[in-house]
Amino acid sequence: MPKASHESICKELNNIYKAKNADYGNSFAESYKEWGITSAVVRMDDKMRRLKQLVKYDAKVKSESIEDTLLDLANYSIMALMELRREGNNND
Repeated sequence: MPKASHESICKELNNIYKAKNADYGNSFAESYKEWGITSAVVRMDDKMRRLKQLVKYDAKVKSESIEDTLLDLANYSIMALMELRREGNNND
């Protein structure tokens, strides 16, 4: 099991981000360009719904754990922030 420090989790997030972008391309940024922040909200909402199900019931798909879902949520949040900053919209 990976270390539980903030730094080690952030490094893990970055490795997951790089690997998924290599596998899926930059689909998040492309969706964001087409649909704006709504695209990020929808993806995060899907993950939150998955998380709720995982908390309530045993997972049938063993490759989708609570930990994996939380990591995905964190990466989606970071990617949404990257897109907001890229477009100069930080909603201060």
